[in-house]
Amino acid sequence: MALLSFLGYFVQAQQSPLYQDTRQQQWVDSVFNALSQEQRLGQLFMVAAYSNKDERHYTEIEALIRRFNLGGLIFFQGGPGRQAHLTNRYQQAAPTPLLIAMDAEWGLGMRLDSVISYPRQIALGAIKNDQLIYDMGAEIARQSKRLGVHINFAPVVDINSNPNNPVIGFRSFGENKFRVAQKGIAYMKGMQDHGLMADAKHFPGHGDTGTDSHYSLPVIRHSSLRMDSVELFPFRSLIDQGLMSAMVAHIHVPAYDTIPNKATTLSKNVVTDLLKTSMKFDGLIFTDALNMRGVSDYYPPGEVDMEALLAGNDVLLYSEDVPLTIELIKEAFVSGRLQEDDINRRIKKILAAKYKLGLNKPQEVALQNLHEDLNAPKGLVVKQKLFESAVTVVKNEEQALPFKHLEIKNFASLSLGEKEGNEFQLMLDNYAPFTHYALKNEQKTIEAYSELINKLKWYDVVVVGVHGLNNTVKKNFGVNPNDAFFLDMLAKYTQVVTVVFGNPYSLKFFEQQKTLVCAYQDEAMMREVAPQALFGAFEVNGSLPVSVSASLKEGTGNTLPSLGRLGYGLPESVQVSSDILAKIDAIAREAIESKATPGCQVLVAKGGKVILNKGYGYQTYDSLIPVNSQTIYDVASVTKVAATLQTVMFLEDRDIISLDKKASNYLPELRATNKKNLSINAILAHQAGLQPYIPFWKRTLDETGQPQADFYSAYPESSFLSQVAGGLYGHTSLKDSVWKWTLESDLLPLKKRWSSYEYKYSDMGFYIMQKMSERLLNQPMEIFLEDNLYRPLGLSTMTYLPLCKFPVDRIAPTERDTYFRNEQICGIVHDQGAAMYGGIAGHAGIFSNANDLAILMQMHLQNGYYGGHRYFQEKTIPKFTEKHFRGNRRGLGWDKPATGKENNPASQYASYKTYGHTGFTGTAVWVDPEHDLIYVFLSNRIYPDANNTLLIKNNIRTRVQDVIYEAMWSDKNVTDLAN
Repeated sequence: MALLSFLGYFVQAQQSPLYQDTRQQQWVDSVFNALSQEQRLGQLFMVAAYSNKDERHYTEIEALIRRFNLGGLIFFQGGPGRQAHLTNRYQQAAPTPLLIAMDAEWGLGMRLDSVISYPRQIALGAIKNDQLIYDMGAEIARQSKRLGVHINFAPVVDINSNPNNPVIGFRSFGENKFRVAQKGIAYMKGMQDHGLMADAKHFPGHGDTGTDSHYSLPVIRHSSLRMDSVELFPFRSLIDQGLMSAMVAHIHVPAYDTIPNKATTLSKNVVTDLLKTSMKFDGLIFTDALNMRGVSDYYPPGEVDMEALLAGNDVLLYSEDVPLTIELIKEAFVSGRLQEDDINRRIKKILAAKYKLGLNKPQEVALQNLHEDLNAPKGLVVKQKLFESAVTVVKNEEQALPFKHLEIKNFASLSLGEKEGNEFQLMLDNYAPFTHYALKNEQKTIEAYSELINKLKWYDVVVVGVHGLNNTVKKNFGVNPNDAFFLDMLAKYTQVVTVVFGNPYSLKFFEQQKTLVCAYQDEAMMREVAPQALFGAFEVNGSLPVSVSASLKEGTGNTLPSLGRLGYGLPESVQVSSDILAKIDAIAREAIESKATPGCQVLVAKGGKVILNKGYGYQTYDSLIPVNSQTIYDVASVTKVAATLQTVMFLEDRDIISLDKKASNYLPELRATNKKNLSINAILAHQAGLQPYIPFWKRTLDETGQPQADFYSAYPESSFLSQVAGGLYGHTSLKDSVWKWTLESDLLPLKKRWSSYEYKYSDMGFYIMQKMSERLLNQPMEIFLEDNLYRPLGLSTMTYLPLCKFPVDRIAPTERDTYFRNEQICGIVHDQGAAMYGGIAGHAGIFSNANDLAILMQMHLQNGYYGGHRYFQEKTIPKFTEKHFRGNRRGLGWDKPATGKENNPASQYASYKTYGHTGFTGTAVWVDPEHDLIYVFLSNRIYPDANNTLLIKNNIRTRVQDVIYEAMWSDKNVTDLAN
């Protein structure tokens, strides 16, 4: 008999997802045999627990556990720390370890504060790559187990074929049974492969209901044939793939049970005959919550539990009266209404599940670092990838997306239902110059709409974010009908791109729009992802999981290609440690506290994604204006590569110049000077014998040190139109004078050994390069750059003469000049020679924020390609960024890491392919192609005194760069890798 029992158990083990080996059976039998009847029956119950209630509630739960040996708890609202404390308390009180469960359909954040919430299942239904859903399941498993949770009542595999469903809707993967099954399997396997029990719900299918079983009993009148071919399909698919548990719904299906108001939860025809026998499911079967009115309206507490057991359920979820139910079960054993052997088998099944989930040993949640572990960056990376993959371009009739040809577009954004300056608008600013508008719900009047149309109709493109929506069918998902009418009117005047941050069913109110995007949820991360999709930072291929209207069917979705624009995300998305990268904060604080600089911007991009873009400190030491990502800095000599070198590369790229030819071939005025034989490549490599720096400004002062009247005026008048300082304007001839003095300047002595010039960094060569470029381009350099590079790239801050475009409070001030201009310099180039040149010089004069420099550098990292446009041939940038002269570390225009005994301007870990430049004001940009890496550091270290060299002495810029490499190689020896 014992042998037969064992063989029967073994056969069962081959079929069931819960059984595994003889050691499990031995544990189950030993625990079962050690329990009293009442303790055994307690295993059938899973009681509701909260971590946001008072001690009275906690004591009541603990008493139930001690008295009846409850099988488990389902935690609802609260916080992770409080829940962890309570879990330990309850586990300690439990004679048999408790199964801890949660409704975490979109992660622990569905119930708890301060933890990750993943996209709702309707958004997951839009995703083509099911591996991402598996990854989410794995992350939810990791987080749940960390919190002491063993079962997640997910996935929902109801097919939402009824758009008016008030309870499933956004909780479903969609209306397509194959899509629902595939994604349900991916979610289930992600959890179960990583030790968390999945639970498919709500059997036999709650999708085609028009009422909510929390408040009444929905009725589904489909035939059994229809139920079998549609509603049961996902459940059968998950069962075939090893589903460990299922939850039965509180719905009435007359095709299965003709007894009026008989919920499927309480129907033997459904639970035993259909699920267990016909579908051969041998996992745990949970009732839906027994306090829901779908069943509680028809049966009192205790009796509803009995009906659920009679139907064949294993676990009674949210039982309202455990003591009464246990007494009724005992009575049913005596009367024969329940068979004790049958109930015992279910109890052993529960114990088998406990063993499989690791409850054969003591349970304790480690409290230390709980918050950090639950919110680990890798979990957020998964979330961002899901949101990126879910974005659905529903309509793109005018092929407006992804945005190209930014130079011919004038952009505005409008946030409906949200304040101005939200995450959506801030991210748009990273891609192009935008003017932002907002209309909150309380401001929506006919006059306000009319005023907005009058303002917005003058823009070429208006990107609209629709916010503040909800998932309530009866309230039109929160859509204000006036918003839809307003957008239809606005579209008559300009191109409107509408992004709906809400339920896809709400799209029917906006289907007249020619460009329509579904972003599914209105939360910070999705607000940041959506603009990246619009501008082509990644490929967009989401599709509608449900049919919205006759014209917007399930499966609708336009694919948008990636245009190679920068994306924005977490360090871990490109295998960089955010914990180590955070060391940059301490270095920045050190710089600010030591007064090496009042503030700075630091940007890091890797793998085409900005993973850090942060402002530190203030623009000045009085701490009035904080530095943020939109603060604009004088980048000083970074101008050489961000401006002048771009024009030189353009000319060489088009075969207009040859680098090894003399500059005098293109500038005849050089032929009569000592510079007649200087080659372009030697000038760019700072190996042409030019003076490092000439203080031209001194020539324009009189013997008392005051500006000469021939050169300057205190007012802009007649020929004095070039602003050199706030109250100082240069004569139109001043630029010609500086050029004349440049031509007349001496050269450094030749090196006798080789009869050539040695490497000597110089500004002078870039006066020559600017003049040559403008001559050959036949236009001012700043206009060429704006039209051919800066505007097409979408650079919103990179410019000469920033005061012509931006308020002064956005610009970090530089030196308090006491020797030439005698004022605080802000918004006017600090370099005196560049100021005399009208603020537009080859060696200085560009202002920018870190983001714009990163975009420019990303184009270089991609060898001339960005935003769907090729700016340079693939061979051009590598030619300029490699070394050309022996004994000279520099490329053509670009600086490179030093070797030997030279002071290294870059990190010691930078690869030999690295190139970049630094600036006198405390700036640096570095590109490392070997590691697909960009680093930008901007500061105004010369405020208020240019003699402040602490930033350099303390090696702040390179130490920050060292941390970046350390964060990249956090699990390896940095020095070994660098070598």
